[in-house]
Amino acid sequence: MDWKGTLNNQQDLQGIHQVPATPFAGYAIGIIAVDLKYPKLPGNVANATTFSFPVLYEVVEFEIEQLFAGAGEIEEQIIAAAKKLESRGVRAIVGACGYFGHFQQVVADTVDIPVFLSSISQIPLIKLSLKKTQKILTLVASGEDITPEFFQQSGADLADCVICEIGSLESFAPIRWGKTKLDNQRLTDDLVATVKQQLAENPAIGAVLLECSDLPPYACAIQQATGLAVFDFITLINWVYTAVVQRPYYGHF
Repeated sequence: MDWKGTLNNQQDLQGIHQVPATPFAGYAIGIIAVDLKYPKLPGNVANATTFSFPVLYEVVEFEIEQLFAGAGEIEEQIIAAAKKLESRGVRAIVGACGYFGHFQQVVADTVDIPVFLSSISQIPLIKLSLKKTQKILTLVASGEDITPEFFQQSGADLADCVICEIGSLESFAPIRWGKTKLDNQRLTDDLVATVKQQLAENPAIGAVLLECSDLPPYACAIQQATGLAVFDFITLINWVYTAVVQRPYYGHF
């Protein structure tokens, strides 16, 4: 793909550019999202106002439990979604659920652009920042589907983490089961309390990772309550975006 499509100033518009022939342009990040109905607050990966740049969604339709389990029958639909996003000119593809990580390698082998389907792909880098004895508290939506093999698909080591399931929280139920009414303050309080309890029980925790794409709206509250670095899908997506849309620097010296 020819990346001459980045225009930096008005003078650039006068040049000759070869760019992908697509119905629309300017979407660097493509997001594969499951068709789920529930309140999606700013900060949620499925809320486009979360981002300071345009994103392009491709919706897949299957039960979220199939994604949690990495069911083989949904693989082709996920691959097709990735191919469609690539054909529309995105420069990188991410998932809107950490459990898309089941399909990280097969999708990366299928397309010719960077693929980061799960927030847990950040674990090796987070671990590098910590003491050897420290762990990463990882909040997940479905604890029963967390296995070493699942983590390995995203280049992560389960042994580096303390896993905490939040999918069973009553305040998380509207997200987990697709309801239209969400008590946001209650969920915020429950998540903060959960993290504080984990820290009290596990002094070795040195950072927090939010696996679920619905949890970034609560990252700030968790950080304010703990003082720890909090990583999530948005830290991942912003990092990927800056890599695939590099910009020139202006200033003086």
